Amino acid sequence: MHDKINIAVDAMGGDNAPKEIIKGCVAALIENADINLLITGDKEKIEAELSAYSYPQDRVQIIPTTEVIETAEPPVNAIKKKKDSSLVVGMKLVKENKADAFVSAGSTGAILAGGQAFVGRIKGIKRAPLAPLIPTAKGVSLLIDCGANVDARPDHLVQFAKIGSIYMENVIGIKNPRVAIVNIGAEEEKGNALTKETYPLLKECDDINFIGNIEARDIPSGGADVIVCEAFTGNVILKLYEGVATTLIGVIKEGLLSTTRSKIGAGLAKPALKETLKKFDASTYGGAPLLGLTGLVVKTHGSATEKEVKTSILQCVTFKKQNINEKILESITKESDQGGA
Repeated sequence: MHDKINIAVDAMGGDNAPKEIIKGCVAALIENADINLLITGDKEKIEAELSAYSYPQDRVQIIPTTEVIETAEPPVNAIKKKKDSSLVVGMKLVKENKADAFVSAGSTGAILAGGQAFVGRIKGIKRAPLAPLIPTAKGVSLLIDCGANVDARPDHLVQFAKIGSIYMENVIGIKNPRVAIVNIGAEEEKGNALTKETYPLLKECDDINFIGNIEARDIPSGGADVIVCEAFTGNVILKLYEGVATTLIGVIKEGLLSTTRSKIGAGLAKPALKETLKKFDASTYGGAPLLGLTGLVVKTHGSATEKEVKTSILQCVTFKKQNINEKILESITKESDQGGA
């Protein structure tokens, strides 16, 4: 299993494990011939789920584990005590270079703690941010950070901006991505101490396309390609984003089915409406990578189903083929040589 991209997948993490996780694994294997999967978890349950499908068995290896880290468990204690959990074992496969990436829908806290403890940061990276793609009217934007570093410093945000730019240019294909910092106004002097201190540092960076502040209302319209913030703000933005999208879809459906006339109109509009709403389906964009680690760790939604699991696995392929970690290291080394933040 050395000539392909090896991806470890946590079969036991998430609300729909292992059923939807395995379905996503099979779908990814069928769609992309360049991957091998190392599936961690309860061997009997994994085999039972796999038995329902036809798939290239020579590209799957089950790594048996006996423990599962639950969402409600204290993250640090969990990764220390449950060393034979599907999550910890998967992380260690990346650390030991037996896997190029790890995907899990399990406990966010445990994944963040495990990523730092087992996989480790790239030399020079001060904090590893969690960075999901979020849908916009113009495509997607990268929200960085959305959950890993609540008490970030200005120099951390500067690194987030650089890492995010590298990711968007090389994985998503957006040349010279626009970088903005989340703030309560467009003016440079607006904001709290963190944003006021960070703004001039970003302005001085000649290796990113910094366009200034961005207000939350301008994010959905695609006001920037890389949205920089500390984790508290990022997580609030992400959760509100998801909640509004779900609510709007529900309200639209309710309205379209409220009368006979609207039902007829809904039937005519359904193909176009379905295509439009698909753009705001989070599962289309996969999981959130924990950027800046020596290996790739991807966190999918706890409620992830087959589609998101598959997409999360496949995004690891692009990450690996584009040598993202090498490019991040090159950027940080250049920054250090120049005496940057």
